[in-house]
Order: sequence, then C-alpha cells, then structure tokens
Amino acid sequence: MCPPPKSKILEKEVSVPESGFTHRTNSEIASLIYNGFKIYHTRFQEVTVGAKKRFERSAWLDEREAGQYRLLLYKEHLNSVVLHITHPDSHIDGEPDTIASSEQSYDWPHIKASYVKLICSDTERELYETFFNSVHRKIAQDTYVNNAHMFVQSTFGETPFKATHNIYNTYHSTGDVVEMIERLLNSYNFFLDWQDMFRDAGNILRSLAEERPEIEMSDDLEVQMLKAVFYRNKAAYLIGRIITPKGVWPVALPILINKNGKLFVDTIICDADELSVVFSFSRSYFMVNTHSPRLLVTYLESLLPNKMRSELYSALGLQKHGKTEFYRGFLEHLDISDDKFIIAPGIKGMVMSVFILPSYETVFKVIKDKFTPPKKSTTEQVKESYTLVKRHDRVGRMADTQEFTNLILPRARFSAELLEELHNVAESSITVMEDHVIIKHVYTERLMTPLNIYIEREIDNPDGLKNALDEYGNAIKELAAANIFPGDLLLKNFGITRHGRVVFYDYDEICYLTEVNFRDIPEPQTPEQEMSAEPWYTVNPRDVFPEEFATFLFARPKIKQLFTKMHGDLFEASYWRHLQKQVQDGVVSDIFPYRRKKRFTRQLLQSN
Repeated sequence: MCPPPKSKILEKEVSVPESGFTHRTNSEIASLIYNGFKIYHTRFQEVTVGAKKRFERSAWLDEREAGQYRLLLYKEHLNSVVLHITHPDSHIDGEPDTIASSEQSYDWPHIKASYVKLICSDTERELYETFFNSVHRKIAQDTYVNNAHMFVQSTFGETPFKATHNIYNTYHSTGDVVEMIERLLNSYNFFLDWQDMFRDAGNILRSLAEERPEIEMSDDLEVQMLKAVFYRNKAAYLIGRIITPKGVWPVALPILINKNGKLFVDTIICDADELSVVFSFSRSYFMVNTHSPRLLVTYLESLLPNKMRSELYSALGLQKHGKTEFYRGFLEHLDISDDKFIIAPGIKGMVMSVFILPSYETVFKVIKDKFTPPKKSTTEQVKESYTLVKRHDRVGRMADTQEFTNLILPRARFSAELLEELHNVAESSITVMEDHVIIKHVYTERLMTPLNIYIEREIDNPDGLKNALDEYGNAIKELAAANIFPGDLLLKNFGITRHGRVVFYDYDEICYLTEVNFRDIPEPQTPEQEMSAEPWYTVNPRDVFPEEFATFLFARPKIKQLFTKMHGDLFEASYWRHLQKQVQDGVVSDIFPYRRKKRFTRQLLQSN
C-alpha cells in the first residue's frame, strides 16, 4: 500500500543518519516496541473491562482511581521499552534519558519497515503506530519529525481494518416498540435488576415523540446500538442511532443506579449537539471496551459530524492517539490554509503567551520565561498543574489539553507581532530558523470565547447575561464538588463553548479544594483596624476569603448583583467548608452532561 501524500511542512526536514551502530538488530527493536505496546494495551484493557463491575458495585471512587491509573500506564510502559532498547545490558530503574548516548544511532527507516510488517493485520494498528512514535521521540536525537523515521502520517491511510463482525446490534420494532426497547436494554446483560423497564420504555417513547415528532413509530423503525458500553463517572451510556425513511438521528441512553441498587434510564438524547456535549473535550475519558477503535470512531463520526476525530479517540481513553490524529489533522489544515498565527485576543496572561490560527479552533499556550507579578509560580509548578488536570475528573468544566515538545510550525505563517511577543516573553522556548519556528514546549486546547469578552457582548441582553453568569457559578461549584479549586476565579480564566457551557482553562493556580483554608474575615477590633487599607490580620499562603470574591470578580454593579442573586453562597466561607466536608466524606456528586430538565420524571424513578 502506498503511503499518503507527504505534507508540505515536512519537505525540508532534517533527520538523523539512516544507519549506524546499534546494540540490537532492526527487527529486534521493532519487536520490542510491538511487544511493549501489546503488554501495555493488555493492562489498559483490563482496567477498562473492569468498569462494568465497578459500575454495578456503585464503586465511584474506585472508578475515579482506575481512570487515573489507566492514564499512568502509557508512560510506565513507554519508559520500559525505551530502557530495553537503549540499555539492553543494564537493569536501570526509573525514567530513561531522552537521548540514549552520543555514540549510538538507530536505523529508523528499517526499524519502521520491520514494525509495519508486525502490525499490518492488527485491528488496532493505528495505536501501534502512535506508540512507535512515542518511542522514537523519546530516543531519537533529531529535532525534526520525519515520515521516513516514524508515523507522522499513517502507513495505512484512512482505510479502517476490515471488520470480521458488526460493532453494533440492530433492532426492528415489528409493531411492538416497547418490546423492542426492552429487548435492547436486556441485551447488555447487566448484573443488576432493572427498577421498572416498562416504565423506562414509556419514558423513552414519550420523550422521543416530543423531541422528534418526525419519527413515526412503525414497522419501518430501525435502531442500531453499539455493543460497547460507554462508562464514565456514575453512568453507563448506550449509544447508537435511529434510522427511519425520513432520516437518521443519534441516540444515547444514560443508565444510572438508584439508591436501592437497581438500574433505570435517566433520559434519552437524540440530538447531535446534545450528544456532542456528552463527548465534550471538557469531560473525562470514557471506559469503553473495544478491539476495533477505528471502526468505533468512524461510527461515532457519523453521529457527531462536528467532532474532530482526535477528540473522539481521546474520549475513548486513547488520548495518545488522539494527539497523533490532532497533529495529522493540523498538518492537513496548514496545507490548505494561508492565514497567520496571531496573538490571541483578550487580556494577556501572566504565565502563558497564547496564540491562535484564526481558521483553526485551537489555542496554543507557551509558558513564559518570567511570570508577570504578582504570579509566583515556577515553570515546573505550572506543568504539574496541567498534569493534575489531565488525570483528574474534569466534570465537563476543565478543558482537555495536548502537550507537545519541539512542535514545528512554518515561519511564514507567523505574524510579525507574534514572533516579537514570543521573542520578548518566551525566548527560551522558541528557535526561529529560516523556514520554521520550533517551540520546545507548548499546550494546545480547544478554542473558546473568553468569558469576560462574552459577558461584555451580552451586557444588554438580559437572558444571555443571566445564562452566562449562571453557568459561571455552576462551573465553580461543580469543580469544587470534584475537589478542584481554580485559584484564580477571574472571568478571563474561563471560556464559553459553542453550546453555551462555561469551562475553566487557566490552570497555573489550580489546586485541590481540600488544600485550601477558607476563612471569614475577622471583625476589626479597633478603629485603626477598620480603616486599614491592608489586612491587619495574618494571612497564610493557602488562606482564601470568599467575602472578597464579589469585589475583585465584578467591576459592574449590575453584574455583581445578578450573580449574587444566583450564586451568592460562593461568597460565604461556610459554603466552601461544607463542600470540603463532602469531598472528605467521599461524596461523589451527580454531575450530568445534559440538562437536568431533560431527566425523566423523578417521581417514577423513586417508586421502588
């Protein structure tokens, strides 16, 4: 199979020598990488398959820990493979150096050729390609990426591996739609009993008739449901599509467990935009047992045409390959566009220099060499904050990021203002060459409208302003329920998505809620204390005084009054201490990726 056309950005790349001394043969190195990924992915799947039992046991804290553990597996196995390649005769523990040794080089084109033979028949071969890339970047001494040495572009193109079985089941109504729904729900073989499946089927049909009146319940109705269950937090999602002569619609059924340990369907989602929120970049990764990820992602793309493939891979917990897909898609976009990278609009950050490509819905964030006062964080602390977010439950309120080292971008695409900005504030992170700019370390995030800019636009629109401020307060509360305190609550550190959801994206002061000491401001004891411009009481580094929030968050009285009416409890230290107590007691809050008013009638759900 011929490789796809090479991106124009790769045409002038420099590479390491193509041959040289190595401690192992090319085929041995290829086998080490292949077997290393196989061992890793087996452990990945073991954790993923365990989601069903954790769900049925309502072991929500265990599920959270499993998600964090699964994220750590990749680095652990990557380091092990690199050690076996670079130090074959040693027993070194820990993380290997980025570069093996100055006298050792590798014949990467031939290693890659041997590797392709090993993976060509595998249904997860795209994941094997990404793991090879990770090993190469860890070992290789070349700054530039080169498709001859690694899988910058897939050797197998866009063609998915031919399926030997359907990844979904198909159901036909045959005149009895309720019976079809009951058959569908029973096919997933949950260990727990259903609270009232007949009631759930009725709820589904009533809601479907209200939201999609064009769907007529007849013999022409066909429902496809993916066999794989999507587990996350306290829910199991059944996902598929409804097919009728009048059209095709996505469908998702969130399954929850009531206090008596019985299953119920919480709602039905049959709209692409609403399903997109379920798969949002601000949500934690699903636990999904699949051996054909490309087939599954291709199916999801048909349901979510506005989602990037990279986001769908990441949503499945395959975030490393999500990063690969993002990079490939980004290269393709650069080839077909001609606009320039510019400084991101809005208030400049104290810690990050942020830029965008206007035609691409992504922001690029580079850590500054020196932080603007009063910021006192270090570069390492900032990196640790981003790592914390990656591993934590993002509850739909923190943007996922991709971290790149030595990201190569065409110099001609940079505006003069941006190059000057990067030179002035992040000189140690960039190398400007004749044709390229190399950024040593950069984070990418999905582009959102900064909340402060959005609110100014909506200042004369009562409904828009109210909804944005309500979302802002809900975002803070849901983060707190997940044991996250943003640190800096300024509006500019939050963004609003195209679905109107407020998401936090500035992580340099983030910390666990339980690490903060929420205090009431002491009553002054003397006139001098009362008139003092500075605090007359002791303030420790982790002390936070919620009474002060209203003063520094909102300059406009109109906005302050409206927010206080909706979320005034956020200005009370006792409220924050209550949230801390819930976290310490192991309470896992119900946070849904759909509107609460969409949930089926509560009275029926409590009947048993």
